Amino acid sequence: MELRPYQWEVIMPALEGKNIIIWLPTGAGKTRAAAYVAKRHLETVDKAKVVVLVNRVHLVTQHHEEFSRMLGGRWAIATLSGAMGPRAGFGHQARSHDLLICTAELLQMALTSSEEEEHVELNDFSLLVVDECHHTHKDTVYNIILSRYLEHKLRRVQPLPQVLGLTASPGTGGASMLSGAIDHVLQLCANLDTWRIMSPQEHHPQLQEHTRQPCKQYDLCQERSQDPFGNLVKKLMGQIHDYLEMPELSQDFGTQTYEQQVVELSQAAAEAGLQERRVCALHLRRYNDALLIHDTVRAVDALNTLRDFYDRERATKIQVLNAERWLLLLFDAHKNELVRLATHGPENPKLELLEQILQKQFGSPDDPRGIIFTRTRQSAHSLQLWLQQQPGLQTVDIRAQLLIGAGNSSQSFSPLSSPLPQRDQQEVIRKFRAGTLNLLVATSVAEEGLDIPHCNVVVRYGLLTNEISMVQARGRARAGESVYSFVAAKGSRELRRELTNEALEALMERAVAAVQKMDQAEYQAKIRDLQRAALVKRAAQAEQQSSRRQQFLAEHVRLFCINCSVPVGHGSDLRKVEGAHHVNVNPNFSIYYTVSQAPVVIDRDFRDWSPGGAISCRNCGEPWGLQIIYKSVKLPVLRVRSMLLETPRGRLQAKKWSCVPFLVPDFDYVQHCAQNLRDLSLN
Repeated sequence: MELRPYQWEVIMPALEGKNIIIWLPTGAGKTRAAAYVAKRHLETVDKAKVVVLVNRVHLVTQHHEEFSRMLGGRWAIATLSGAMGPRAGFGHQARSHDLLICTAELLQMALTSSEEEEHVELNDFSLLVVDECHHTHKDTVYNIILSRYLEHKLRRVQPLPQVLGLTASPGTGGASMLSGAIDHVLQLCANLDTWRIMSPQEHHPQLQEHTRQPCKQYDLCQERSQDPFGNLVKKLMGQIHDYLEMPELSQDFGTQTYEQQVVELSQAAAEAGLQERRVCALHLRRYNDALLIHDTVRAVDALNTLRDFYDRERATKIQVLNAERWLLLLFDAHKNELVRLATHGPENPKLELLEQILQKQFGSPDDPRGIIFTRTRQSAHSLQLWLQQQPGLQTVDIRAQLLIGAGNSSQSFSPLSSPLPQRDQQEVIRKFRAGTLNLLVATSVAEEGLDIPHCNVVVRYGLLTNEISMVQARGRARAGESVYSFVAAKGSRELRRELTNEALEALMERAVAAVQKMDQAEYQAKIRDLQRAALVKRAAQAEQQSSRRQQFLAEHVRLFCINCSVPVGHGSDLRKVEGAHHVNVNPNFSIYYTVSQAPVVIDRDFRDWSPGGAISCRNCGEPWGLQIIYKSVKLPVLRVRSMLLETPRGRLQAKKWSCVPFLVPDFDYVQHCAQNLRDLSLN
């Protein structure tokens, strides 16, 4: 566990108790350096208590291995994440262990919890390690925690923990000029209360020896010369446009920009009470999803998503609008032709190129191990299916599995978008490390922190992301003589973005160097100004949110089903469980919904509640959320996007429950049970 000279160089200020950001490339040993700082801290600081924050569940286990090796069993270490099942409270764990490794969400929940066993204060810790600290910006959970730190600092609350940030990619914050990139790096330093951002200067040549970059290759193909399947899908979307009679609506089909347009159209239509327009927008989004999948993988995968959607519409919708009937007939009238074109149309040139890359890399006897990065869970599922079915890949030794995000299965409208539970993620990573699997088909969940020393092939498959994602994904190729392939069509937006990312990475490096060279007094003055400005801005936002949430009395806001506009209750019927889950406590509310027999699958265990069945509008079949069993009481949890709110000033669809214009009190279990008993005695 000896440190290299460049690691010693970057941690020296931290060993003196200063707040720093360690900026080292992926694979250079940031975690080991942080573990050594934690070890020295525990040895030298009175009543030391360390917390290590990560932003991905699988990194909890990975960091535990590194910190345990460094600490050598001398100190008590606890690991905490939402996927670990029933456990003692966070506060109890913090008090009984020397070092905690946890997801940032759990620390944030503990900081705001009113339960003694759960609650902690920031100054209960003497060292705060923030992994992938470039996420400490805007309203991320990292920045919410560090904003609390800055508030304590401004109020001179003592003691405050030392802060140690780790990153390979501070980013440019969307800036394209050096001045903007410098401002972004300074803001990151301010958010983490950083004395200095550290990277090797004296020992930089040695760092380069230990962290050789993979060989990057641009694997480019021509766009499809013919696309009969895509053309037919676009023709159907054009017919829906004609039905809508909205010539101003863009026809940039098959893009993320168009997706955003139809999402906004759906919301505006819901608020205006234009149900048929809203329904058309929803169907346009599904067709657009199909085009995105078709561009990424195969036409049959795109067709399957459309068929799944329309099968679900037929199975769940009870009350059908004229527009829905017309949309169902439109799809049915062209379904056979879509099937024919999907099964007999030309191959996707990108897939042909990917097959060649995999044959070359996995046909060698060198025991290759690789990751294919793709944008969505849907495309990951489809690529996995393609790998299994492609005849040309059956002759090479590919043992592939998905590594995608966990999530709520009730929110997946297609099997092709179903999540991967966190326990299964851990098992996939374990098998990949062991070599049982040699290829991962992954979304961004695998971009950051995943340490597989033997991984020597990384393929970024048609991705449109930023420079941070590029740097992080490239860093997964850890083995010697690794290959990093970017697969895209010539002249595509994805290719233009990747070339831009390379320029932004260079800009990021110049910006960090400029910040490092600043006069220390000037730097500290800028940091103080940025911190004060950030706290003033956050206070103003909190005041604005508070005043927005008190716009109307809850009893003056009516709730309607987003799909059929049937009135189903009032804002005063709502309560918050654990500060997040919005339930309707009106006993009469049950007449408005049905509950599925099968429980919703949620990949984590909760202390006081468990999931029940999915709930849907009894009138039209629109999914509303799920039922939970909270301390033996069954409560319906509502998705905010399933509800239309009618206020004294008009209707609106809220994006989040935190944005609704009325106050929702916390759920009182004792009061609820007492009320139920009173109701039973009266009956």
